[in-house]
Amino acid sequence: MNAKNWPIVKVTLPADLKGVKPGEVPAHLLRDIQPEGKLHWRAADAYHAMRAKALADNIKPFKPTSAGDTYRSLAQQTTVFLQRYQKQPIEGASTRTWEGVKWYKKSPTLASLAAPGTSMHNLGIAVDIWSASGPRFEWMLANALDFGFSWEVVPEEPWHLRYTAGDNVPPAVQAWLDSKKVV
Repeated sequence: MNAKNWPIVKVTLPADLKGVKPGEVPAHLLRDIQPEGKLHWRAADAYHAMRAKALADNIKPFKPTSAGDTYRSLAQQTTVFLQRYQKQPIEGASTRTWEGVKWYKKSPTLASLAAPGTSMHNLGIAVDIWSASGPRFEWMLANALDFGFSWEVVPEEPWHLRYTAGDNVPPAVQAWLDSKKVV
């Protein structure tokens, strides 16, 4: 599917993230996700509900590409950014602006990365899904919105989902949460 047809929804932040500096999310707002990584607790609930549905639909494995592709501290984002970008101009390279300076991507084979403090990963609401192509990507297109996830306008990153529902728990997530309650 063409990236221009990907469902893109504006992010509504959970209320407890308002005023939080990206990359400095307090530990009590983060939860471990399976099989690795951390997300804001609302995004973690939505991710686990979506993952359970994917696995039930035989989309295996359904997981983050790595622990670093979930919540990233400001230090983590900065480290990876500096590995991928440089200040010295590179003809034709994609660029990012950080701290008022233009940075050039060192190689077109590297995945793009947001400038430190501007990534949804820095708020714990983004997750990169491993091997988001073929049936897995088609499943994501058909189901991600039901769990409060959407894409950004980044055609080279079909794996990058971010939680957009804020404090409005999507019905599919609520159903999963209800199924976890002990009667």
